[in-house]
Amino acid sequence: MKTAEPVVERARAALADCDWVTAYALLTEAGAAESADADTLELLAEAAWWVSRIDDCIAARERAYALYDDASDRRGAARQAVRLFENHNFKARPAAAGGWLGRARRLLASEPECVEQGYLLVREAEAAHGQGDLDRALEMADRALELGRRLHDHDLEADALQARGRVLIDAGRPADGLAAFDEAMLLATESRLGPLETGRVYCSLIGACDELSDYRRAAEWTEFGARWAEGHPATVFPGLCRVHRAEVLERRGEWAEAEEEARRAFTELCDVNVFNSGAAHYAIGEIRRRLGDLDGADEAFRRADELGRQPQPGLALLRLAQGRVDAAAAGIARAVSEESWNRLSRAKLLSAQVEIAVAAGDLDRARAAVEELEATGDEFESPGLRAAGLLARGRLELAGADSDRASATLRKALQQWQTLGVPYEVAATRALLGHACRAAGDEDGAASSFDAAITIFERLGAAHDADRVREARGGGRALPQGLTEREAEVLRLVASGCTNKEVAAQLFLSEKTVARHLSNIFAKIGVSSRSAATAFAFEHGIVGAPR
Repeated sequence: MKTAEPVVERARAALADCDWVTAYALLTEAGAAESADADTLELLAEAAWWVSRIDDCIAARERAYALYDDASDRRGAARQAVRLFENHNFKARPAAAGGWLGRARRLLASEPECVEQGYLLVREAEAAHGQGDLDRALEMADRALELGRRLHDHDLEADALQARGRVLIDAGRPADGLAAFDEAMLLATESRLGPLETGRVYCSLIGACDELSDYRRAAEWTEFGARWAEGHPATVFPGLCRVHRAEVLERRGEWAEAEEEARRAFTELCDVNVFNSGAAHYAIGEIRRRLGDLDGADEAFRRADELGRQPQPGLALLRLAQGRVDAAAAGIARAVSEESWNRLSRAKLLSAQVEIAVAAGDLDRARAAVEELEATGDEFESPGLRAAGLLARGRLELAGADSDRASATLRKALQQWQTLGVPYEVAATRALLGHACRAAGDEDGAASSFDAAITIFERLGAAHDADRVREARGGGRALPQGLTEREAEVLRLVASGCTNKEVAAQLFLSEKTVARHLSNIFAKIGVSSRSAATAFAFEHGIVGAPR
């Protein structure tokens, strides 16, 4: 069946104007899916992709491929094969995707230099990158870039630049990688790219910013991406952009808006892109965890895991908040071990591993994680990872009873978090600094840091964190038998029924440090058992009277 020519031309014009809905409606009503014309089917596939009808897109592309192949049009068939590789990957069908990539490779093996070969090289580069073969990935991306520039094809040039940028970043050359992205985004802002490449480059850039913890760059480009995506409201891009925007808003502390964006992203992506719909649930889980809704966070992380999104480190930190220290330690250790080669992905997990290891009293593991996190932050010149490394180092120093050094380190971390504009991390660092000041005997400094943390946590809506800091702050009153504020904190938790491990988790100490505090407490108040210490705590008002 040959689709009426005027309809095809009207659909082609609608696609050129980015009017995807009209193009898809025209082609569908004209029965383009049954067309015997490969070009018409290719138009239908493009329109179907933009309106998130991915299965219809795949069906049309497969028919177009067969027609091009029957006509011995190798470039046309290879063009469909490469796009089918992308489409099946988008639907999380790696086996089918690999098969189509193999067909494209075979079709273009003996063809003269062409744009299709360039796109095949980019996809080959991304596949090699995913397998950790960075040298081969960079070689492929460079060949594609040279070809795109030689053929004066801006879309291919930008596609190769974004692939090159991601490889260079993971190879420890972040400045070169970001420079490649800047070139690609310049082409986008100059309107030299088609909509597919604009969206592809933008999404890749935000992913790179997330890897590098480059929060300021991500925030700047996310606003551009959100504005651009809103100009294509019927497509997959708003959902993808909403995931990125939700992550940026969450870091800024705008949690209500972030959760709304994440939930809308899931609605838009749930039948289109499984992995990114899982990423939307992970973002919801992080927001729920920080809000103190532990059940809501548990459910969101479970859904993210079901959809193929790694639920760590959020799930491990949730288990820590639930007092399940062993489960938290096991979960984060498994996640770190699975990231065998990607140092940036490992770095995202290491900060949580330090917090959990300190709570578990495993200072050797915590120290190893701190050292790797610091080395990665320095190697990749990442302000976010450097701030995380300072916070982790300060946490370790405090657990090792080196309060003066911990205070100095945490003040450096605080300054960097403030520069990055991430209020939750600022508040968490303030709270830890309060503990360090108190351990050093500086009650005024402790009170100031605790108060600042409480103010930020309350503004964010992190009531659970605010309550914990408020309890830690106390009233600064005189304590019986020469007890210090830290010893009173330990005694208060012991009297409430906490084990040494649970006390360690709540106060960011090692179990050995808790045991040492408890020994000092017993000596000062003249008791030899936890039950006697509990009675003393109630008698002297360190905890409220039992009901």
